[in-house]
Amino acid sequence: MYTSLDWLNELVSVKTIQLETLINKLTLGGFEVEEILEIDVNNNKRTVLDISATANRADSLSIKGIAKEITALLNQPSNVVPYSDNSTKYKNLVNDNINRADFTADYSTFVTLTIENLENLTSPKWIQEKLICSKVEPVNNLLDFQNYILLETGYPFEFYDLEKIQKLTNASDFQLQLKSVEKPLSFLANNDLTYELNSEILVVEANQYPISIGGIISNYEVAYNSKTTSLLIEGSIFSSKKIRQQSRALGLRTDRSARYEKGLNNSYFTEALIRLITLLKITNPNLICKLHTASEVEQLDDVKLLLQYENIIEILGPVQNPKTKNPIDISPIEVTEYLKRLNFDFTFNQTTLEWLVQIPKDRIDDLEREIDLIEEIGRLHGFNNFITTLPPIPNIGKEDFSYQIRKKLTNCFINTGFNELLQYSLVGDKTAQSIPLVNPLTTDCSTLRTSLLPSLVKITSENLKQGNNLLQGFEYGHVFEGNLKTTYKEFEVISGIFGGTKIKQNWDQSGQPLSWFEGKGQIEEIFNQLNISVIWNQSTSSKYETILHPYRTAELYLETGEYLGVFGQIHRVLAKQLNLPVDLFLFEFNFDSIRDEFKNKKLALYNSYSTYPKITKDLSFVVDRTTSFDSIKHTLIKNGTNYLKDIELLDEYRGGSIPDHQTSFCIQLTFQSSEKTLITKEIEEIIDTLQSILTDKYKVSIRA
Repeated sequence: MYTSLDWLNELVSVKTIQLETLINKLTLGGFEVEEILEIDVNNNKRTVLDISATANRADSLSIKGIAKEITALLNQPSNVVPYSDNSTKYKNLVNDNINRADFTADYSTFVTLTIENLENLTSPKWIQEKLICSKVEPVNNLLDFQNYILLETGYPFEFYDLEKIQKLTNASDFQLQLKSVEKPLSFLANNDLTYELNSEILVVEANQYPISIGGIISNYEVAYNSKTTSLLIEGSIFSSKKIRQQSRALGLRTDRSARYEKGLNNSYFTEALIRLITLLKITNPNLICKLHTASEVEQLDDVKLLLQYENIIEILGPVQNPKTKNPIDISPIEVTEYLKRLNFDFTFNQTTLEWLVQIPKDRIDDLEREIDLIEEIGRLHGFNNFITTLPPIPNIGKEDFSYQIRKKLTNCFINTGFNELLQYSLVGDKTAQSIPLVNPLTTDCSTLRTSLLPSLVKITSENLKQGNNLLQGFEYGHVFEGNLKTTYKEFEVISGIFGGTKIKQNWDQSGQPLSWFEGKGQIEEIFNQLNISVIWNQSTSSKYETILHPYRTAELYLETGEYLGVFGQIHRVLAKQLNLPVDLFLFEFNFDSIRDEFKNKKLALYNSYSTYPKITKDLSFVVDRTTSFDSIKHTLIKNGTNYLKDIELLDEYRGGSIPDHQTSFCIQLTFQSSEKTLITKEIEEIIDTLQSILTDKYKVSIRA
C-alpha cells in the first residue's frame, strides 16, 4: 500500500522522526517497507512509502490503520480529530434505525443511504493530491471519493445512480435486499462484461431487480455518470470466504472484492460512512442524506483474554540491561505501558501479575489466544532487543549407526536436488506380488506394499496434474515380501524418482531430455559421495517388469556380490497410461545393505576434501560390442591406484569407420592426490599400465 508521509503526519506526528528510524520500526513491527518513492505533485516532492502488512492484519490496510500502528510502535500521540460537527447526528441516524436480520454466514452488515441534491461531482484538489501520492489516478468525479475513503478507512462503498434505479423499478420508494440468485441470471456489469450467475452468487436487489453482485461489482444499468444528481450508497460487511468463492467462480476480482477477501468487520464502519458523507458535503453543501436500509446480522461479542506475566517471561525471555549489560526481565510496568499504547482496555491484578485484556473489535480476528498478546508485547518492545542465546538443552540418547548412515544418505540426495517424501505403508494395489490384509479398514489400504516404486509413480502423476513439474524425490520405507506358504519378511529400502525435465548443457543450447547414461551418472555420483563401489549388471528379475523399461534397467551389486537394488527408466506403457514423461528414472536400494557396507568396511562418513589440483586425461579405444562400459570401469578402478578418483563416459559410438561387431568408447579419467601435487610423468605411467591391462583383458585397440 502506497502511503504518503504527509498524509500520515495529519494523523500521527512523524515529521520529527527520522525516515530510517520509521522504516526500521515498521519492519520490526511486522510491516515491510517495499519501496521509498519521491512523487512530484504540483511541483512539490512528496515522500511515499510502499508498506505491506501480513495477511492477518486487515485492520492495517488503510491510512488510519497504518497511523494507528505507528502511534503504538513509536509511542507518538494521535492527531485524529472528529470528522465533522454533524458526526453524532449521522451516527445516531444509522445506529438508532438499524434492524436485526436473520443469521447468515455470508454477510454481517447491510446499510444503504440515499443522497440527493448532488450539484458538483468534482473532487477537491487535496483529495486528488492524496490519490496521486497513493498511486491512484484521479478522475475528478465520484470515483475519487470512493477511492479516497477506501484508502483512508479501508472500507469499500458502492455508488449507484438513484434515479436510474427508480426508473428501472418503476418506484420511487423501492425495497432493497441482499439474497442469493434464485434462478440462472445473465448480469451485465459496469465493466461492459456479462456474467452468468447461479444460486451461489449473492446479489443486491431493488424490487427484485439485481443492481450489483454483492461485494464485487455493480450493474451497468445503474452506474453513475457526469449527469448524476442523486445516489444510492451501499456499505456492507461481507464474509471474506463468500467473496473469495464468488470471485473465483466468476473469474472477477475488483478493488472492492480484494478488500473484502482480506477480511473486514464493522468496528469502524459507521465512522467511515460518516466520513464519506462529510466529504460529499464539502462540494455539495445542500446535500440531503436519508437512511434507506440498515440491517445487521450479528454484533461481535466482547472477547477477553488473560495475559500472565510468567508466560511473557518464559516465552520472550530476558532483555539486556542497557547500563550493566546483564540480562533482565521485561517489567510489569512496561507490559502495562505497551497495552495502553495498543489502546487495549484491561484490568491488572497486582497480586497475581495478570492482565484481563478486552480485545478491540478491529483486532478480534487476529488476537485469539494469550500467545497473540505476548507477540504484541514482543513486537512493541522490539524482538531484536531480546537476548537470543538459546538455553542449554540436555541430549537424550545418542545417534546410533543406522541414524548416522541415514543422515549421510539423506544429505547426499538433498544436495543433489531431491526432496524427501513420506507415504503410507498400506496401499490398494492388487497384483500377483501383493500381500493382502485379512481385515482392511478401507479398500485403499488393503495390501502391504512390496515396493515403493508404484506409489512414487502415482504421486508423480498427481503432481504433474497439479502443475508441479519438479519431479525429484526419494523416500525411506518398509516393504514386505512372502506369501502364506513361506515366511513374510520386512525390510527397509530407499527409493526415488527423477527426470522428466529438459536439461541445458550450455546456456545457448535448448534443453534436452535426461538420457539413460545421465540418469545412471546421478546414481553413481550418490554412491561416490558415500565412497561405495557398485557393480552394474543387466536386470533379470520380473519384480519390476510392469514399472521399468525391459531394456533400460540394471541391477546393482556390491563388490562382495551382495544384491543392492535396481535402477531403470520408466516403462513406456506405464508412462503412456499415466501421461508421464518417458525420461523418468526410478531406483530402489536395500538400506540394510548400504548400512552394512559402511559397517563392515569401516568406511568414513565423509571424505576429506583435497587441496591439491586435479589432472584429467581422455582415453579413446575400440572394443568388442559385447564388452560393457561398466566392466571396463570396474577394471580401471581396481588397477588405477588411489590417485584415480573418477571415470566418466564422454562418448559411445558405433557405425561409420567402426566395425559392426565393435564399439568406440571415449572416457575421461580424473586423478588427484590428497598428499601432494601430481606430476605428468606419474599420470602417464599409470595410463600406460591401464592401457596394457585393457589390451590384455579386453583386446581393446587404443585410438590416438
